Amino acid sequence: MKLRDMTELAVRNLREAILRNSLTTLGVAVGVASLVAMLSLGVGLQQLASSRLAKSGLFDSIFVTPKTNLRGPGAGPPATRAAAPKARPLDEAARVEITKLPNVIEVYPQIRFFTEVRFDGKPFATMVAGMPESSKQSGAFDGMQGAFFSSPNADEAILQIEFAKELNPQTAQLIGKELVLRYAERQSLPSETGGGAQNSGGFSVVPKEKHLRIVGVVETEPASGFGGFGSGRLLIPLPVAETLRAAQVNDLRDVLRDTSSDKPAYASLTVRVKSPSLVDATEGKIKQLGFGAFSLLDASKSMRIFFSVFDLLLGIFGSLALAVATLGIINTLVMAILERRREIGVLKALGAADSDVKQLFFVEAGVMGLAGGVFGVFFGWLIGQALTLGTNIYLKRQDLPGVEISAVPWWLIVGAIGFALLVSLTAGLYPASRAAKLNPVDALRYE
Repeated sequence: MKLRDMTELAVRNLREAILRNSLTTLGVAVGVASLVAMLSLGVGLQQLASSRLAKSGLFDSIFVTPKTNLRGPGAGPPATRAAAPKARPLDEAARVEITKLPNVIEVYPQIRFFTEVRFDGKPFATMVAGMPESSKQSGAFDGMQGAFFSSPNADEAILQIEFAKELNPQTAQLIGKELVLRYAERQSLPSETGGGAQNSGGFSVVPKEKHLRIVGVVETEPASGFGGFGSGRLLIPLPVAETLRAAQVNDLRDVLRDTSSDKPAYASLTVRVKSPSLVDATEGKIKQLGFGAFSLLDASKSMRIFFSVFDLLLGIFGSLALAVATLGIINTLVMAILERRREIGVLKALGAADSDVKQLFFVEAGVMGLAGGVFGVFFGWLIGQALTLGTNIYLKRQDLPGVEISAVPWWLIVGAIGFALLVSLTAGLYPASRAAKLNPVDALRYE
C-alpha cells in the first residue's frame, strides 16, 4: 500500500470518530502541557539564577586571600582567622605578580567598610563599597536611575535602592544631591627602634569627612560577592575608596600587614580573567604562588547539580499525565479495531499485508500524538506565561522588580513533540499487532 493511500485512509478513519479521537488527542495535549509547564519552570528558574549571578560580573573572577592557619590560635571563622606563620603577604608586590599572569586583565582590592553617612542633617549607618571602572560593563548597572560615575576619581556615589529609600522614598529626587561620608582614616604611627631591631609603630585612626554627590540609584546589588563583609549599599569609585584609607575591621589583624617591611597588605583581591573558561587554570596558578583562591564557578557546580535533579523530578511528575494519555490512545485504537473488523478483513482480502495494517494503525496513533504534542507545547507555554504573570503581579504589590520564571527553549519544544510522538507510537504497538493478526475470513464474517 502506498504511503499516500495509507495517509488518506488514516485521516478518513480519524475523521469518522472525530469526537473520540479529539478527546484522545486532548488527553495527549494535557499530558504534554503539564510536562512542558513543569520543565519550563525549572529552566526559567535556572536561567534566572544564572543571569543574576552573571550580572554580578563574578563568573570571570577569582577571589584571592592570604593562606590562613586553620589549626593555630587564629583558627575559626574566615573573618577571624590569622595569617599562617609562613604565609605570603597579599601586598602590592603580590598584586603586581598576579597581574602579570597570562589571561589576567584586572586585579583590584575589595574595599568595604561600615560607616556613617549624613544626609539632610540626619545620620544613616551603611556599608560602603569601592567599585572598579570595569563593573560598568557587567550589566549590573543596566536600567539604573541616573548615571554611572563620570570618572574613576570623581567624588560621586551610587546608592543601592533599599538604602536610597531610607534617605528619601522618592529615589529619583536624590540624583544630584550631596551627602557626607564620615569615616575613620588609618594613619601609620612612627616606628621605634631599640636594640638594633626595628618594630612597627602600628597605626591610629583619625575622623574624616568626604562630600559626595549622588549620581545614580541601582536596583541590584553589584557589590555583593565573596570576600567582603556584605552587600555594598553606598558605592563609590574604587580609586576614591583607596585614597580614603578608611580603617576596616581587617586592620586589626596581622593578615593585613607585613610587619617586617611595614607595608600595607590586602585582605583580599579580585582577579578578572578574559573568559570564564580560563578561571580554573588561572586559579591553579594563583594557588601555586602561595595564596588562597576561590571562584564563583566552584559554587555554581553545586547549583547546576541541584537544578539537574530538580528538572528530573519535575519531568517525572509531568510525565504522569502523559502516561495516562497513553492509556487513552490504546483504548481508542482497540475500540477502533472492534468497530472496523470488516474494513480490516476487506483490506486483507484485497491483498493488504499484515505490515500494511500495522502501519495504518501506527499512522493514526502518530497523528494523534503529533497533534497532541503541538497543542500541548502551546498550552504548556500559556501555563508558564500565566505563572510568570501571577508572580510578577505579586512582586509588584510587594514593590519588587518583576522576573521571568518560565522559559521554553527550542530543545524543550522539539523534545516534547518528539516524546509525545514516541509515546503515541509505543501505545499503538498492541492495537496495531492485534489488528494485523486478524483472520480476514473471521473479520469479514463479523457482524
